[in-house]
Order: sequence, then C-alpha cells, then structure tokens
Amino acid sequence: MSRAQAGGQFIRSGFALLFLGFVMSVGMVMHYVVGGQYPTGHDFRSNVTLWWACPWTLSTAVVLGGSLCMIVIGTVHTSLGRFSVPDVGLATRIAHWLCVLALLAIFLTGYIGYFVVDAIWPMFYYAPVAEGKNAWLLMQLACIVVFALGVGVGSLDIWCASRGAISATPM
Repeated sequence: MSRAQAGGQFIRSGFALLFLGFVMSVGMVMHYVVGGQYPTGHDFRSNVTLWWACPWTLSTAVVLGGSLCMIVIGTVHTSLGRFSVPDVGLATRIAHWLCVLALLAIFLTGYIGYFVVDAIWPMFYYAPVAEGKNAWLLMQLACIVVFALGVGVGSLDIWCASRGAISATPM
C-alpha cells in the first residue's frame, strides 16, 4: 500500500471518528442541561475535579484527541509519499485498525458502558462505588493502551521513513 493510500485511510477514519466525538459531546451537553441521574453526595463533590462533573468527559476527549491524532498521522504519511521512501507495510495497516477499533471501543466502554456498569453498580459514578468505578475506568484504560500501541507502531514507521526522506528528493 502506498503512503498516500495509507495516509488517506488514516485521514478518512480520523474525520469519521471526529464526527463521533462531536456526537458524544451532545451527550455531555445534555448531561449538563438535564442534570445528573442521581443526587450528588459529598464524595462526588469533593472529587469533582477528577470526574469533571460528567461521566463521558474522558471517553469524549480521547475520541476527539485520538481522531485528530489519526488525521495528523495520515497527513504525515501523505506528505512522506512525495519522497522516495518505501511503501507502508503490514504494521502500519495494523496500526490504523488498532487506532480505529480502540476509539470505537472507548466509545462503547466509556459512553455506552457507563449505563451497563451503572446497571450492575447503581450510582457508581456519583457515590462513588469503587468496584464499579474501577471496572469502568480499567475498561477505558485498556482502550487507551490499544490506541497508544497503534499510534506507537504508526509513528515508528513514520520515524523510519522520515529518516530516509531527509536525503531523498521530492517526487
């Protein structure tokens, strides 16, 4: 696969996921408009800076930031395609799918998973219930780790190709 093709895949996926992040933002706004599902107690209010007062802040921020990261990776791949550097290999194609799947998974675990965890541990977010909070946050952490792995693999390929592009001339 050429660098331009790989770059195009990262850019298109990044913009699609950016749109998903904006849709997730609507849920955050509605949370502020409607208010919390449960009354907030003292523990919640004393820890509000950790939680940012909305359960979907972390997952929304990761999807928005991650999608922008994918757009940047795609743009760099496309730019490197102008130089006589090797095409992307299997690792970069895998990196693309790791990033896409991780951002979709953080939507599922952080956004939709909130309601699942809340059904198992009611009020886990507002009380907070440590078991529910930890399970929910660990699911999101796993998604972030997978995304970071995808970015790392994609960045390593960019780093190696850019070293060759320093001495190469544009096509």
